[in-house]
Amino acid sequence: MEPGVHPRRHSGPRPAHHKPQKAKRSTDSVGGPSRKIEVRGDVFNAILYINRTGIPWEYLPHDFPNHGTVYAYYAAWRDEGVFAQLNYDLTGLARVKEGRTSEPTASAIDTQSVKTSNNVPLTSQGTDAAKKIVGRKRGILTDTIGLILAVTVTAAGLSENALGIRLLDKAKETYPTISKSWVDTGFKNAVVEHGAKLGIDVEVVNRNPQIRGFHVVKRRWVVERSIGWIMMHRRLARDYETLTASSEAMIHIASVDNLAKRITDETTPTWRGTY
Repeated sequence: MEPGVHPRRHSGPRPAHHKPQKAKRSTDSVGGPSRKIEVRGDVFNAILYINRTGIPWEYLPHDFPNHGTVYAYYAAWRDEGVFAQLNYDLTGLARVKEGRTSEPTASAIDTQSVKTSNNVPLTSQGTDAAKKIVGRKRGILTDTIGLILAVTVTAAGLSENALGIRLLDKAKETYPTISKSWVDTGFKNAVVEHGAKLGIDVEVVNRNPQIRGFHVVKRRWVVERSIGWIMMHRRLARDYETLTASSEAMIHIASVDNLAKRITDETTPTWRGTY
């Protein structure tokens, strides 16, 4: 194994969009030693490593840049909207590769309530009475192939309607072409009416009452699968972030990781079939 390469680091080609715009940045402005660090992948790969493995920042392996430096870049890029922009750029590329236009016209919405770690402020938590979960609630809006278009994270006590309205506003601002959205029965008339004001036809998809147990529900399975995709990144197994902005950034980072692999046809190394 080459020096400085961790066995579980991401490998293989990454598209140009996967790299931050600035090739170098002095750590004087982010609290590290007075030297320049090549950003061309080391810092971003460290962030991807945190996202995929779920380890605390200070447990970052030594072959990555110092964890304080990595976190400083992460916080700066989070606040500047870099992860959301990367998600937007890569989503367009992934859609074109699938033979679709870069701008989607239809979407699906779902939410997920997750428990939080003990460092999360009580003021940003709540109780999802229906699911009996104390923590936060994630809302995602995807296109019809499951690519994430909009994300919001709130206290778990907020209603589906509140998250749905936020997601529709974000999606319409970023993708003005969206004119259709499918939701489950947890979303009520408020979301449908708000969608109509934005020019989005929101359709509530009901389960078939004649079928007991699990069955695939029209359109809803796509966004539910997307939640499953991001849960493969262990940082999202529960909410470890102090700020909801960081929670949203971690979802975008997981999406960016998946999109980069989708565009480059890269697969994550696995032990399966090796013995």
